[in-house]
Amino acid sequence: MDLKGRRALITGAGQGIGEACAYVFAERGAQLVLLDKNKKTLPRVVERIKEKGGNVIGEIIDLTHTTRLEQLIQEIKADYPIDILVNNAGFDRPGITTKIEKNDFNAVIGIHVTIPFLLIKWLLPDMRARKWGRIINISSIYGISGAKGEVAYCTAKAGVIGLTKTVAREAGSDGVTVNAVVPGLIRTPPMIKMPDKYKAPIIAQTLLGRMGEPEEVARVVAFLASDDASYITGSTITVSGGWAI
Repeated sequence: MDLKGRRALITGAGQGIGEACAYVFAERGAQLVLLDKNKKTLPRVVERIKEKGGNVIGEIIDLTHTTRLEQLIQEIKADYPIDILVNNAGFDRPGITTKIEKNDFNAVIGIHVTIPFLLIKWLLPDMRARKWGRIINISSIYGISGAKGEVAYCTAKAGVIGLTKTVAREAGSDGVTVNAVVPGLIRTPPMIKMPDKYKAPIIAQTLLGRMGEPEEVARVVAFLASDDASYITGSTITVSGGWAI
């Protein structure tokens, strides 16, 4: 699963699954563009990769500032054509359907669906022109199963799957694969902070009996980004330890 010579852009790369993807991609030889709004965590990730000899650029940016984001993407494309896009950035604003505020709902949809859509819109034409590209979108088990009190997040993550399947149909004839990775309970900072009373029932329903590690998701993402996954597109790959199968 060599990624040497490939250029990858990863959003939300300052922690969790995005950070793990950055390390795994770097180990496999990819050149990296990492985006995150966290001024503390992203520089640490970039420095760690550079210390190990990796080729990496880190950009601090709020992805919801779409005018600046488009400008940045155009600048990157001019000097650093992107072969692989990993749409990972996200956040959650819990709330039940009858109580959540419209702005909170729209914010979650925006970061999980609108931003990936825009990045695909801006980067896909060049992938098509080169007849090679990989787009990997990070969804969630909740995008398949739903969850009480998570109407925005579940709707957004279901939207990620719909976006994935649609773009896969549009881009396949040009050699671009588009897949979604569907994590379960993964040991990311938000999940570490989750009270045990909420985590315990999920772990009890997980066939492997534990939380997953970000690296376990990242290795699946790296596989989908590689030539080894050349005949996989439009798929949702579940990485959940057997939760909600």
